[in-house]
Amino acid sequence: MIFQAIRLALRSILRNKLRSFLTILGVVIGVAAVIAMVTVGQGSSAQVSASVESLGSNMLVIRPGQRGFGPPSAGVPIRRFSLRDADAVATLPVAAAVAPIANATATLVAGNANVSTSITGTNEQYPTVANWTVALGRNLTPAEVRAGAPVCILGQTVRQKLFGAADPVGQAVRVKTISCQVVGVLAPKGAGSFGQDQDDLVLMPIRLVQRRLNGDDDVNGIQVTLSPGVGSQEGIRAIQALMRERRHIGLGEDDDFSVTDMKEVASMLNSVNSVLSGLLSSVAAVSLLVGGIGIMNIMLVSVTERTREIGIRLAIGASSRQVLTQFLVEAVVLSLFGGVIGIFVGLALAWGAGVFMSIPFTPDPLVILLAFVFSAVVGVIFGFFPARRAARMDPIEALRHQ
Repeated sequence: MIFQAIRLALRSILRNKLRSFLTILGVVIGVAAVIAMVTVGQGSSAQVSASVESLGSNMLVIRPGQRGFGPPSAGVPIRRFSLRDADAVATLPVAAAVAPIANATATLVAGNANVSTSITGTNEQYPTVANWTVALGRNLTPAEVRAGAPVCILGQTVRQKLFGAADPVGQAVRVKTISCQVVGVLAPKGAGSFGQDQDDLVLMPIRLVQRRLNGDDDVNGIQVTLSPGVGSQEGIRAIQALMRERRHIGLGEDDDFSVTDMKEVASMLNSVNSVLSGLLSSVAAVSLLVGGIGIMNIMLVSVTERTREIGIRLAIGASSRQVLTQFLVEAVVLSLFGGVIGIFVGLALAWGAGVFMSIPFTPDPLVILLAFVFSAVVGVIFGFFPARRAARMDPIEALRHQ
């Protein structure tokens, strides 16, 4: 009986193709929106996790000021770090590698090509701390860092803009008035958590950046890789104690620096992303409710239009249960059609958003299955009332209907 009901449902749906499509449009939009939102949210979370992992494992970032990565507090002067602070952190047992950072922006010129990029002044431990790999050439040497030698390592984006596919190792580039020799090229990392190009950078000895580009001895931040077996909280406590002592912060006074665990940053970003994705998915799920109401309305119209057909079926021996099953199956089939179409539309939208936003396309089979099942449930819930109305018709009254 169930197969016959499905056959009759398909024949009824195909008989009114446009009306059937408009009926399931709400379900299509609801399922597509939910799948697109969840898939894009998961892709964003995956990108955030990958970006944080690309920065280095078990890494802490020490920055001057109480706001960490945020803007400085209004009216509060910021005391910068010095290279001596970085050297002191390196003596801690919890620190496996330490890289001081001095940032600058400059235009690099090589032949007829030029590019404006960010300059990272640091030491030879930076590739280890920040999880960079030198793909061509070599890393900075301790002697070059101490002397502030005019050498540099190019990111892939800078290398492509200045030299194209040619090997730049050994070539000279001009940074303002400084002629620097290219000693290495970093392996590509791609886009970061917020869409920034991580490969658009140049590494130079920190003393060179401080003296020749910035004209000061300031250190903008210190990146620390913790020793194996050292937990983040243990490392933070040790660094805070050292920095408070070096910066003469008294008991009960607030820190004028921050120590940030990059894993906590990733966790916070993923939590925010999950909340936003959940809210957007909940709003999108309202379309499923609207689609279910549309199915119920059209099924009620269909019951009215087919009153004589229902009367004939009841008169020749069909049971109320068979009539109920026929119309209920028709509503479920309609809803499932909407669910299937919505799944493909949602995946297409998520893929397009991933390409546009440069995030991974990570569809979740469980979410797709739940969307399909939920579309069937919508058909059962909103199709039951019209089906029950058809099953309870009086055959005699139905046959008199004009």
